[in-house]
Formats: sequence, C-alpha cells, structure tokens
Amino acid sequence: MRVLALPAPVDAFLKKPNAAVIGVVRPDGFPMTVVTWYDWEDGRVLLNMDESRLRLRFMRRDPRAALTVLDEDSWYSHVSLLGRVVSIEDDPDLADIDRLAVRYTGSPFRRRDSRRVSAWLEPERWHGWSGAGPLR
Repeated sequence: MRVLALPAPVDAFLKKPNAAVIGVVRPDGFPMTVVTWYDWEDGRVLLNMDESRLRLRFMRRDPRAALTVLDEDSWYSHVSLLGRVVSIEDDPDLADIDRLAVRYTGSPFRRRDSRRVSAWLEPERWHGWSGAGPLR
C-alpha cells in the first residue's frame, strides 16, 4: 500500500465525519456521483454500500474513483481525493457499516436485513480549498 502524504490539517479534516460525495466511472465513461458516509484510516478511505448498488458494480469494473469531502460548516472548505478502489469485500457481520453509522449517527446501522459490501479507496492525488484559498 502506497500512502499519500497529506499535510496535518488535511488529515485532521478527513478524520471528521463530514458529508462526502463519491464519484465512480460508469461503463459508458460518464461519471456517477452519490452522497456517502466514509471513514479515513491510515491514508485510505473506507466506504460501505448495499450489495445491490450500481456504484459497487461500477467500482468492480473500473476502480478509478474520487471522493469529495465537504466541511460541515461551510462547503467552501473541502478536500477531494482521487485514486483507486483497491479492495472490495463482503461485510457479513455489518462491522464496517456499523462503524460508519456510529461515526455519523452515534448508533449502529438500523437495517440488518441486507448484504453489505466494504470498499477501500487508496488516494493517489488530492486537492483542497479552505474558502480563502488552497487547503494546506
């Protein structure tokens, strides 16, 4: 695993449970974007979704993806990560979705009746904006 070196303020920003949008590549080459929960760990992004989601099918076909994280107080402050999905695995005991649900809501994930899948995004590049200029 190659870890992208990020400045401390960017790393701290990504550790917050901010809103995020994931972008993946559809088979016709157009992008698809979806609001998502995420977690930031050791230079990688944890994502989790129901196994029926189109974005999962698209990630399996083409691992290129981008994640834009928006500051909860002002979307003028944001960080975008561009990279590849390097791992896709089932989440049979719902540990990863519970991790994300607790991060964002304070409680485990409510729906326990669907199959969940976790994906890890490894960023290769990033850019950020603080509202007053580039986030450094």
